[in-house]
Amino acid sequence: MSIRITPLTEYDRGPFSHRLAWLASDAHGIPVGSAFLRLFTHSGQEHLAELTLDVHPVERRRGIGSRLLNEAVAAAREDGRRCVLAQAEAGSPGAHFLPARGFRKVLTLTFARLPLAEVDITALNELIEQPHPGYRLASWYGTVPDGLARTFAASRRALDDMPMDDTDYGTVAWDVDRVRAAAQAIDERGELLHTVVAIDDSDGSIVGFTELVVPGDGKGDGQHYGTGVLPEHRGHGLSRWMKAESIRQARERHPELDGLLTDTADSNQPMRNINTMLGYEPTHQALEYQIDL
Repeated sequence: MSIRITPLTEYDRGPFSHRLAWLASDAHGIPVGSAFLRLFTHSGQEHLAELTLDVHPVERRRGIGSRLLNEAVAAAREDGRRCVLAQAEAGSPGAHFLPARGFRKVLTLTFARLPLAEVDITALNELIEQPHPGYRLASWYGTVPDGLARTFAASRRALDDMPMDDTDYGTVAWDVDRVRAAAQAIDERGELLHTVVAIDDSDGSIVGFTELVVPGDGKGDGQHYGTGVLPEHRGHGLSRWMKAESIRQARERHPELDGLLTDTADSNQPMRNINTMLGYEPTHQALEYQIDL
């Protein structure tokens, strides 16, 4: 079978990364597979690339995936990248394909879902109403309000020590422009970004946050993004408090929303415990693989 690999350069260029793409097609020009390579360009992650690769099930085991993979890895190496990451669901063909081609498993993620119709509202409200002396909650949709922008950007360092096991993920540097750009990108996709934060009453600064992205029509499932608390403010139950408030507001403001999705590193036991206590139910696992160049 004759397969042609067509590169599509600069497929998706943003302020902090851009993507390269390759399309595999058969002798009749019918697409049979694709590969996308995201090259990060912001400070702290210039060494990293992320690969997404897919081959039509009927066309697998014919060398198409290997050819696409070789193109992507060669491009990452030529661009001076130190490593390439790729993810596959546990037990899937990808979880067998990647190790066979030099990738090693570096992280296990557990995905979980909270069915909103099954939330115990009384228990949730009791949790939210528990006192947290010295702290208060605030929230917004879309871009962070100007008065909170500086400390919100500073609070992002709460994720710097998030468990990533053996992943060479680097450290993401956040400033006000970056948090605003991230919110704008979500808005341009037609989705809603909802943020709940914990504020230190002593100085009015944000010390923790949790983010939820909701489909623009308010239906289906929302997706949790980051949840973090600055190290010096941990141990006060702020993550659970913020996430509970995020759940409450999601139910009240989006009555047609079915559920909330989250993914957590298996080694992040504190966050896994919070998710379990709030009613999230595991759905599947994904494996993060890495190849060093």
